[in-house]
Amino acid sequence: MPDQRTDADWRRFKRRVAQIVAAIATVISIGCTGYMVFAGAPFFDSIYMALTTITTIGYGEIIPLGRAGRVFNIFYIVVGVGTVLVALGVLTQAMIELELSGYFPKRRRRRMIENLKSHFIVCGYGRVGRSASEELRKSGVPILVIDRSEERVDRALQAGLLAVAADSTRDEVLRDVGVDRARGLIAALSTDADNTYLILSAKALNPMLPVATRVSEEESERKLRRAGADVVFAPYTITGQRLSQSLLKPHVNEFIDFTTGNDMGLDVRIEQVQVSARSEYVSKSLRQAQLRADLGVIVLAIRKATGQMVFNPPADFEIGAGDYLIVMGQPAQLRRLEELMEEKVA
Repeated sequence: MPDQRTDADWRRFKRRVAQIVAAIATVISIGCTGYMVFAGAPFFDSIYMALTTITTIGYGEIIPLGRAGRVFNIFYIVVGVGTVLVALGVLTQAMIELELSGYFPKRRRRRMIENLKSHFIVCGYGRVGRSASEELRKSGVPILVIDRSEERVDRALQAGLLAVAADSTRDEVLRDVGVDRARGLIAALSTDADNTYLILSAKALNPMLPVATRVSEEESERKLRRAGADVVFAPYTITGQRLSQSLLKPHVNEFIDFTTGNDMGLDVRIEQVQVSARSEYVSKSLRQAQLRADLGVIVLAIRKATGQMVFNPPADFEIGAGDYLIVMGQPAQLRRLEELMEEKVA
């Protein structure tokens, strides 16, 4: 993920390192020349004396210096050792500045992003994006948050999410976050225009990517669907419906909260489980499968591989390969069902 600020910090750090190397090389060259001129030392011995002097190792004089050589050595100790100490101070300061600028943490995040596969990308970390991210995290799937705001990105990082500060409507940003490897994308930007542009860019890079988005204005829904959105939600409309249902149909509303785990105190979920072609349940009826008796899960509906949705399927309904079972149960029961639907026929 490109970041102009950290790239500039890294370039500044490299310039300081180059300056330090040049300064030390200059000091060593001065020492080598001085020992050769004032003490008559050979080239190799002069380099050795220069290095032991500026590093304060102090092995002693390996060559007779004489009066002129020692006068030079006094000057060289002051200049050489002083230069090395200053260089170490500058290098330490540069590394601390680089760490404080977030360069190293961002490099680690960059490597993590490069290794992401089958992840969900959440574009926008406002109220809708935060809620979507939290729900995805509960499912244990890999998530990547993108937002223009550094403050929101910091908030996502503090929540334990992988996040980057960038403009998600730009093609190069979507490429960097692995849109071609993603499992799905949520467009939760602040305006319908931004969401439309984002969806057009994402679908151009990965036409098969499932995309869900929010819509603020009802007239924008058709445009977002034409842009390629697979699912379009209107938060204000949905909230209005839930508010009215809470008064007109309180028990229906309570059941919805119950199945979605919204502060009801019961750990029950509705999930979709795909039937593998190698599962022993293929071609069995629901009566033969005994899912409720054996696992305690309730089959609410079955979405056939053909796209047909069968609600409240009868007991003699046959399970087929590629079908999705829409089931309700506790997390442990649902995980066991997923394992069974994947297990190979003995």
